[in-house]
Amino acid sequence: MPLPIGIHDLSFATGEFALPHTILAAHNGTEIGKYHVGIGQESMSIPAADEDIVTLAATAAAPVVARHGSERIRTVVLATESSIDQAKSAGVYVHSLLGLPSATRVVELKQACYGATAGLQFAIGLVQRDPAQQVLVIASDVSKYDLDSPGEATQGAAAVAMLVSADPGLVRIEDPSGLFTADVMDFWRPNYRTTALVDGKESIDAYLQAAEGAWKDYSEQDGHALEQFAAFCYHQPFTKMAHKAHRHLLNYCGHDTQGDDVTRAVGRTTAYNRAIGNSYTASVYLGLAALLDQADDLTGRRIGFLSYGSGSVAEFFGGTVVAGYQDRLRTEANIEAVSRRRPIDYAGYRELHEWALPDDGGDHATPRQTTGLFRLSGISGHKRLYQAC
Repeated sequence: MPLPIGIHDLSFATGEFALPHTILAAHNGTEIGKYHVGIGQESMSIPAADEDIVTLAATAAAPVVARHGSERIRTVVLATESSIDQAKSAGVYVHSLLGLPSATRVVELKQACYGATAGLQFAIGLVQRDPAQQVLVIASDVSKYDLDSPGEATQGAAAVAMLVSADPGLVRIEDPSGLFTADVMDFWRPNYRTTALVDGKESIDAYLQAAEGAWKDYSEQDGHALEQFAAFCYHQPFTKMAHKAHRHLLNYCGHDTQGDDVTRAVGRTTAYNRAIGNSYTASVYLGLAALLDQADDLTGRRIGFLSYGSGSVAEFFGGTVVAGYQDRLRTEANIEAVSRRRPIDYAGYRELHEWALPDDGGDHATPRQTTGLFRLSGISGHKRLYQAC
């Protein structure tokens, strides 16, 4: 019998501030239903000036390390598409902030919003080779688009930390995986830009094509039938995309899409993403956190995962919720991570959106804004400086 490997623990963090979509709608004259109903978003997380993917990642991972220790962690994989450096992994800063052992490999992975799933599968392979070790997989991103652009309402920021191990405490990840890749220019961010470029319609079409292709490959690998899954966690650039994707998959498989089938399958996965906004690599695993926190007992039930990254790469795979998982959930902490955010007005949001670290190589301190565990204290000689709060 194959060694059970999967997600042993899961924790997440998000930004210091929250911009309600009512404020954004009032600024640009948009009917609020376009946001609340059309894309399924209520607010979006805005990082403080002294927060970035490193501070979010370290904040998400700290409770995992505190609960399980670091002695068995041999690898840290940080997945992001909003990297802070073209050479050095953001995970190395996180490794330092968490005080992890020097005998650790640390890497950064990139493929748009899909990267964390690549990290999860990489981690499973490492644990299969050495079941005594654990792998810390962190997805951390700040989603940022141009002001007054169509993508502005889908911004967000969050990090999810997952401890991958043998005999997991939450979800056992299963074979096979269904895979799909196509060269599509639906979303991208050249090195010379701080904000992403996106073709909204093309991106939705590419997502649905990738979901169909990954499911087709999954079925051809003798995967489980659609009706054998209790729920589905989709990548959520906006929460209504999960509904669109599942309806498309049902149609592709010849199932009726009338009634509440779509809502039953994905409804409980959208709570955190609806409040946080698009968190890129972290999105699908925020969906998992929301599902485990809200659903009735899922012990022994199978969950489907559809991870999509623009450009594009997708993967469909399944996981079974293990006995005793409810005792290991962080429901109160998860709710606190969302509810503790400070509301921000439009002027404050715009100021943070336009704020950037100077690039002259001088010594510059960042404004002290975050009330989180870690902060970006400044920059000196082109070097980022981090500290515990």
